[in-house]
Amino acid sequence: MISGNHFKPNDAMIIVDVQVDFCPGGALVVEQGDRIVSVINDWLQAAQQAGVPVFASRDWHPREHISFVSEGGKWPPHCIQDTPGAAFHPDLKLPASTIVITKGVRFDHDQNSAFDETGLATYLKRKGIQRVLVAGLALDVCVLATAMDAHHAGFDVVLLADATRAVVVQDGIEAISKLRRAGVAVIGAARAEQAAPAAGQETCLKAPEWAEHQRFSDEDMGCDDGRAG
Repeated sequence: MISGNHFKPNDAMIIVDVQVDFCPGGALVVEQGDRIVSVINDWLQAAQQAGVPVFASRDWHPREHISFVSEGGKWPPHCIQDTPGAAFHPDLKLPASTIVITKGVRFDHDQNSAFDETGLATYLKRKGIQRVLVAGLALDVCVLATAMDAHHAGFDVVLLADATRAVVVQDGIEAISKLRRAGVAVIGAARAEQAAPAAGQETCLKAPEWAEHQRFSDEDMGCDDGRAG
């Protein structure tokens, strides 16, 4: 269970795009995207106990959105306005006080970040928020963009690494590295299930073959695979 001690005064939580279409059975599946819901719910419960405000972004695309393959984009149609796929995951326990940030509504460009032309940074600063904790889907796309924009807007940023998943596993690993280089704090170990090993084979996500063994956060314990770290 997450403790309210993880929060500071003037914190806020930003839950990014935990929507039906990004979970198994949806139109643009992030593998095991539904696995993060219970983790996020624990954080939400702790946030409520600590009096920390919660913001939840959602893609809310028009039917012929520029990000869709049919319009020259890279993604299949997803999170179309007022469709079941655009709804938040049914098991996500957002507080009644959650402020919803609607994005991805423009016809001329996509809005991966919850800060992109939404006015969120201005609102948070007006409310005295200094640090944001970010979780959701997908790590290598909208979570990355949101966390980077929050950092660029002058907020302290914490990525909840066990409460996110990537569309592409290696891209998710690289996203975490990029965020850490930018000064974003990362807490919680990334889920090993995201890199599914072959049957009978054990794989360490923290030690991909292309890179020296690394920790996603200073609190991570080293693996016992004989490599440093």
